[in-house]
Amino acid sequence: MKSAVTTVITAADAAGRFPDISDLKAVKASFDRAAARMEAAEKLASGIDNVTADALKAVYSDGKYDLATRDKCARDINHYLRLINYCLIAGSTGPLDEWGIAGVREVFRTLGIPTSAYIEAFSYIRERVCVPRDMDQQAANEFKDLL
Repeated sequence: MKSAVTTVITAADAAGRFPDISDLKAVKASFDRAAARMEAAEKLASGIDNVTADALKAVYSDGKYDLATRDKCARDINHYLRLINYCLIAGSTGPLDEWGIAGVREVFRTLGIPTSAYIEAFSYIRERVCVPRDMDQQAANEFKDLL
């Protein structure tokens, strides 16, 4: 799995060099944002079912999508929110890149779930985050960046 440290080391190694000062600054910046990421991860973990339910309600309430796909969509939104939570903790997009993105379009096509429902759900979640009700500004930024 990718982290800020492994990403820097891998990139430097691929270039045939040792990590330089700019690489170390990138790692430090990731560490500096760790408290905000942990706050976002904690808040998301404590309300993940409510966030999923609110997003589904927003997407499926207008009758635009077939209700038969709602349970599959709920399962997947929850799964992706858990991957985002993992990314917040890891400080990288590695979990999403490795487990969430590859091949997802084909999976959704096979299941018959329109990808636009997911886009609307995650857009709704991004817009729903309220500072300071849900989390502080830096934590909200970390969360929204992953969405």
